[in-house]
Amino acid sequence: MGCSRPGRQETPQPMTERTTQRTPNRQLAALIAEAGFSHAGLARRVDQLGLEHGLDLRYDKTSVTRWLRGQQPRGTTPALIAEVFTRRLGRRLSAQDLGLDACAPVYAGLEFAATPEEAVDIVSGLWRKDSGSHAELRKIAFTPAGLVVPSRDWLIGRADERVGRVEAAAQVGSGRVPSQGPRIAVPRQRGATDRGPGQKVSSGDISALRSVGELFRALDHAYGGGHARQALVRYLEHEAEPMLRGMYGETTGRRLFAAAADLTRLAGWTSYDIAAHGLAQRYFVQALRLSQAAGDRAYGSYVLVTMSRQAVYLGHGREAVQLTRVAQQGVGSSAPPAVQALLHCAEARGHGVLGDARACTAALVRAERALEAARPGDDVPYWARFFDEAQLADEFGHCHWDLRQYRSAVQHAERSLQLRAPAFARSRLFCRVVLASARLGLGELDQACALGAEAALQASEMRSVRASEYVREFERRLEPYRDAPPVRTYRDRVSALS
Repeated sequence: MGCSRPGRQETPQPMTERTTQRTPNRQLAALIAEAGFSHAGLARRVDQLGLEHGLDLRYDKTSVTRWLRGQQPRGTTPALIAEVFTRRLGRRLSAQDLGLDACAPVYAGLEFAATPEEAVDIVSGLWRKDSGSHAELRKIAFTPAGLVVPSRDWLIGRADERVGRVEAAAQVGSGRVPSQGPRIAVPRQRGATDRGPGQKVSSGDISALRSVGELFRALDHAYGGGHARQALVRYLEHEAEPMLRGMYGETTGRRLFAAAADLTRLAGWTSYDIAAHGLAQRYFVQALRLSQAAGDRAYGSYVLVTMSRQAVYLGHGREAVQLTRVAQQGVGSSAPPAVQALLHCAEARGHGVLGDARACTAALVRAERALEAARPGDDVPYWARFFDEAQLADEFGHCHWDLRQYRSAVQHAERSLQLRAPAFARSRLFCRVVLASARLGLGELDQACALGAEAALQASEMRSVRASEYVREFERRLEPYRDAPPVRTYRDRVSALS
């Protein structure tokens, strides 16, 4: 029986469950006892988790009894059962740990690999599936529980002692297979690239990866994540993967993993922008692991901040704050002021979503002081150079809006728009909606509608679900004033865009 696709209704059928395992499942029985679940309680939790992934499951206590007798649940259910126990017991458990077969695991791609080789296998599998016709990959649900283990493993995990593949590749070329520890089998596509297996990676190759990253980053800022996301993923599949499986020494290898981490984070960011949140989450986790292979602790903290941004957008404030604190702990106090400011602002956004004005304000103050300490000659990582006065004002504006402090939100949003370069079109759109919403909160309907119409025009020219959602949220706030002349004018202007 094949795996069920995400989003498809799945009704348990007693006579169609696979029965390849006939012996009693003692592993599952032991974990049920450890978790303190009743049979009905376990079934109910599996059904509830299924709803998070768009599945209509109807398991009951009889279903659990069958599993204990050795019958195998079908489709994604083994992975869902494993996740129920993971949440209950606080440690990562796989379907195999429960004595179950794993078919189309819900948590594929959220693993924090044990070795760099395994990390390459996992992330290249994501690239390959995403660049193909696997539309269901972009429908996988985001799960807050999937943030805990990777961030913990990044914080406490040991650095990779070696990433170089010169000797390993030479052994492959001579017919000898090196011992590289456990790996996940990922089928290779023939003819996907002109780069042969084992080809040496040069500094020029890595420079090309960096240049491509800058190109796609600029497109994302100006036109939204949906504009060239698929091209980026195909580039990762056809160019970055062969490099990662090529020949390189330690220094080149670290630089290669760093470039791959950056492109993978960007693939996650563009996926996030089109609301493919589960896929984006998986890219972020793998970017975090690649950054560890690169030996770049600071960039790992930036990936965690990116994960925190997504959590904020989805309303998971507690998880967002936890991610930023892990990032702060991991990078320490030696990071450049701009990086420190970025980390503190990300924490403030989490507190803002939670409505904790005191903690939010304290984090903003720390961010402001950190940025004030920045000097022109500071050695700032390329990924943190965007964090300037305009970005700080933007963060202040969002936080004050979340806290319903409208006058302060207006002040900082206006300052950000004055300072922000036109190339950051999507960021300017977000800030303009914050300003419009704050004006609306102050009862300034004419100005709010004028600003909102400008934002709607910008959103119509982008491929960004987030941009559209910002505008739709503003329109929902206009609903109580729907009969007012400024709102009718707004609707007329927006209607003309379609």
